[in-house]
Amino acid sequence: MYIIQIASECAPVIKAGGLGDVVYGLSRELELQGHTVELILPKYDCMRYDHIWGLHDAYLNLWVPWYDGRVHCSVYCGWVHGRMCFFIEPHSQDNFFNRGYYYGDYTDAIRFAFFSKAALEFLLQSNKRPDVIHCHDWQTGLVPVMLYEMYQWHGMQHQRVCYTIHNFKHQGACSADILKATGLNRPDYYFAPDRLQDNHHPGALNLMKGGIVYSNSVNTVSPHHAWEARFSDVGCGLQPTLEVHQNKFRGILNGIAEDVWNPETDRYIPYSYAADRFVDKKLNQKALRSRLMLAESERPIVCFIGRLDDQKGVHLVHHALYYALECGAQFVLLGSATDDGIYSWFSHEKAFLNENPNCHLELGFNEELAHLIYAGSDLIVVPSNYEPCGLTQMIGLRYGTVPVVRGVGGLLNTVFDWDYDREHSLETRNGFVFFQQDAVALESALGRALDLWNHSPELFQQLALQGMACDNSWTHPAQQYLEIYEVIRHKWV
Repeated sequence: MYIIQIASECAPVIKAGGLGDVVYGLSRELELQGHTVELILPKYDCMRYDHIWGLHDAYLNLWVPWYDGRVHCSVYCGWVHGRMCFFIEPHSQDNFFNRGYYYGDYTDAIRFAFFSKAALEFLLQSNKRPDVIHCHDWQTGLVPVMLYEMYQWHGMQHQRVCYTIHNFKHQGACSADILKATGLNRPDYYFAPDRLQDNHHPGALNLMKGGIVYSNSVNTVSPHHAWEARFSDVGCGLQPTLEVHQNKFRGILNGIAEDVWNPETDRYIPYSYAADRFVDKKLNQKALRSRLMLAESERPIVCFIGRLDDQKGVHLVHHALYYALECGAQFVLLGSATDDGIYSWFSHEKAFLNENPNCHLELGFNEELAHLIYAGSDLIVVPSNYEPCGLTQMIGLRYGTVPVVRGVGGLLNTVFDWDYDREHSLETRNGFVFFQQDAVALESALGRALDLWNHSPELFQQLALQGMACDNSWTHPAQQYLEIYEVIRHKWV
């Protein structure tokens, strides 16, 4: 099968969050299972060019209709750790992707509307006709809209779209100017409840809603989050649209790329290890303490790795830090704040705890350091307010770092409580789960985890090894996506 992924990220060359990891990991697994996969991405000025091999001109005269004229683009081709990627570079005074960042501009909607238009024009003009176009998040929500309303009449009538939503919070609400820019026009047609009109703001278009309405198949990134999106406020206003399109909506759990996240082959950790060499994890723990200038101690290391924002339960991350120290543990944080207030808050904590030999706060993100923290920590805390899937807990499991998570979204599909889970046998449980959004609930789970480490070290190691035995690879999720692709190849949904 011939599959093209259209996305705003692909790790490690373009990564702002889990989306990049998913696009890379799924593409790799689909190729391993014998399919042809190509990726279309924006050519940002700030992406990691050192992760691209053989970048070269591929299509230098791509002219993209835009408003009443055309924008000249160049398309470059290169391989990102074996994945064939096409990077679209517009030559425009709008400077769409030369801004030193991926997201966060008030013009994001028009930037990614242009990218969606350019991606389809590239397919049309280069005569690429994939069996399936796989789009991701609001940034590419217009792709199925334009394919169905425009491009199917220009020789692309056989292409089908799978649309994956990674985060319902960001939906690409925008004005009617998008219609004129892309050539869709007809605002009366698109400002309709069964098309692109935002469910709560009738004067706005919703690009994610367009992706849901026009795609042949829609999914989010875990079964439990799919339920939450339909029946709770996690759907962020799209619940009625998901209800209408429930027959093509489901949840498929993400995986992790095992060529990247594997303690047996990880080039970013000083000592490789596996379940039968679990003792070598202690060597990485020693290296972590040395690098971060933590005290050499027989204490458990608790870590947090991820964004510091409301979604990730930042108030509980803060509480976990002080609770772990109070319980005699060490705490390591690696996180980038998405809000000035949160950054100031944790900068203050970093300064306050700077001399504490049992704590290290690293504000920002460092991919290489993340690997060492996973390998050197005993516990990873993931107290998210909501979590579509979550990769950190799965990576933690792979590295024998026991997760302590809040029971939401994909966290509930991947972590099974050591003490209280009744749906899984004791031999397949792998972590600790709490459900409320308060400090007492967090302490109940993290406290049980630390008690097990302190008082039953053999059982704690057994729990860590059971986590390492979990299969969170892309093998099974990729097969589920392939089943969807096969179904939609033969019909419009």
